[in-house]
Amino acid sequence: MMKKLILLLALFSLTIGNSQILEPVKWSTSVKKISNTEYKLVSKATIESGWHLYSQTVPEGGPIPTTFTYNDEKGAVKVIGKTSEEAGHVVDDPIFEMKIKFFGDTALFEQNVNVTGDLKTIRGTVEFMVCDDTRCLPPTEVELVFNLPATTKPTPEKKNEESKISVSSEHAEKVSEELKPEATEGAEEVLPAVPEDHENVENKIHEESAVSSQEVKDSKTLSNSEPKKSKKGLWGIFFIAFLSGFAALLTPCVFPMIPMTVSFFTKQSKNKAVGIKNAIVYGLSIIIIYVLLGSLVSLIFGPDALNALSTNVWFNLAFFLLLIIFAASFLGAFELLLPNSWANKVDRQADRGGLIGIFFMALALAIVSFSCTGPIVGTLLVEAATGGSQIGPVVGMLGFSLAIALPFALFAAFPGWLNSLPKSGGWLNTVKVVLGFLELALAFKFLSNADLVLQLHWLEREVFIAIWIAIFGVLAFYLFGKIQLPHDSPVTHVSVGRLSLGLIVLSFTIYMIPGLWGAPLNLISAFPPPQHYSESPYGVGFAKQGSVSGTTDAHSDVPEGAHLMPPHNILAFNDYNKGLDYAKKVGKPVMIDFTGHACVNCRKMEQNVWVKPKVLDVLKNKVVLISLYVDDKRRLEEKEVVDSKLKPGKKLKYIGQKWSELQTIKYKTNSQPFYVLMDHNEDNLIAPVAYTPDVDEYFSWLETGVSKFK
Repeated sequence: MMKKLILLLALFSLTIGNSQILEPVKWSTSVKKISNTEYKLVSKATIESGWHLYSQTVPEGGPIPTTFTYNDEKGAVKVIGKTSEEAGHVVDDPIFEMKIKFFGDTALFEQNVNVTGDLKTIRGTVEFMVCDDTRCLPPTEVELVFNLPATTKPTPEKKNEESKISVSSEHAEKVSEELKPEATEGAEEVLPAVPEDHENVENKIHEESAVSSQEVKDSKTLSNSEPKKSKKGLWGIFFIAFLSGFAALLTPCVFPMIPMTVSFFTKQSKNKAVGIKNAIVYGLSIIIIYVLLGSLVSLIFGPDALNALSTNVWFNLAFFLLLIIFAASFLGAFELLLPNSWANKVDRQADRGGLIGIFFMALALAIVSFSCTGPIVGTLLVEAATGGSQIGPVVGMLGFSLAIALPFALFAAFPGWLNSLPKSGGWLNTVKVVLGFLELALAFKFLSNADLVLQLHWLEREVFIAIWIAIFGVLAFYLFGKIQLPHDSPVTHVSVGRLSLGLIVLSFTIYMIPGLWGAPLNLISAFPPPQHYSESPYGVGFAKQGSVSGTTDAHSDVPEGAHLMPPHNILAFNDYNKGLDYAKKVGKPVMIDFTGHACVNCRKMEQNVWVKPKVLDVLKNKVVLISLYVDDKRRLEEKEVVDSKLKPGKKLKYIGQKWSELQTIKYKTNSQPFYVLMDHNEDNLIAPVAYTPDVDEYFSWLETGVSKFK
């Protein structure tokens, strides 16, 4: 009894928190005069803490991008170029499996226009989507009004008065008639910003705030969650780079240099302390060289270019070819070598002795070992750069060089450890070949990125997984000694270490095989294309039939208006009335799923909660699921187009607008995901819930609602 009471209290508190109309973004506008006919239209979004506004350049299959439309009044307005935006923040989204750019706190958008004729205002609209860590809001359209300047210069008193005036969007046209500031000829003028807050469901009066021309400034801070994500991403880059540096140590170009270099320092130094000091300086020199390389990459590209790498088709294709070349080099097709003249010049500088000589010794190591370290360094720089952070390449090179430099300092301090090092031999080339296979597998990730952006469907999920199965399958045979490459030593026996690694690779290969039949493959979810980007969302060889698979399914056929949601074949309706009629026919309660195609947390619920056996059993057998997509951009039929009850004077044109308005009016909330359990009279069986990642909590909610229906 106590557990039920606690559950009901928790659901009640959750409902109170979710049943509200959210408006986390406020829009304001201003105008900069460039010349007598050219103006810069500035739209500023002020975003509540914790919410994210998405960029205009979201890849296909991602969330709804921010889109601006500027009305051409009687052919008097000509848009020049595209609407520009700030750098924003880029993350590698695990749900959409792509790089996504968004803004937090504030965002500034600018559009140049050429105006002919005597216009006082330019009107436009912005459509946008926002999400926080637990929910998303449906696409929202807001009207923008830009007041153009007149031709005479205002008095100082009038300017001060204008900067204090607060204007709501519904009064913007009236105010534009009253305010006629004039520009100094040849000077750039910024007009007072006009807030564009859209109406809420209660049709309350808009909150008015004074917006002065000084508000048009660059965004300098991100939401509270962004620094954490950035910090976490940099730590990930550092850790991967450190492991890569350790792998580079075990290649035939670097490993033999450890005892040779350490012995040189200990023998040439007057005492042990000096030897240790020289080895430390040598290690620091290695770190400086590689960090300078990372810094150079960051300076050459800059933050904007780095942010664009992940979705740029040509960059992804170039990286694909580059990694193919690196892989071929590691596999023994050829060696990547820097010019011998470079090494000779550096060697001569190393003979100078002292700290400068030690630095050039470290540079000589970097040049001589390039055939082994070059492909690894190149791959790391590519991965770090496409992470969207300008200092990513620097952090990556710091981690890589630290792993390279540590052994030289440690073995110089403890030269006795050198005796415990394994002897050089054929195993070093084996390490190099294994790295070649990994480079080859990674190359197809970049080719997949290009295919996704272009939507060519050449490298769909099944093809990608098949390629990886082939690559890692061949690697397993290589480790078992069944395949030999050009620079391999004859394999008379398989060592325990090599056998263990081979078994791991073989197990991984077998793990990927069910992915051809629709398995999610969570271990590598960030690499293959998403499940919807496939020849069949049900997997290779599956023929979609008229029945729901599984012995516990209660439906013998798919009724009109329903479909089977892959990959678990949950019977679902996308039409409210058809779903309700079917529920009455079969005598089951209705579960409404207010969702969105671009809703991140909706996908998290479907992939992590709905798939659990006890939850899946309820969804397939005990309720009738109606999934209403609030961002469905398909147009309503002419007879279904009606006036909006939330925004008088506007019509509902799209299917998504219809479901969004239903949710807002009936449940006083506009965020997704949002789940409702109701009976055939459309009354709630239990208080609705939103994003609920706890499986037990979500299952208890389902069971409580179903039991009340019974």
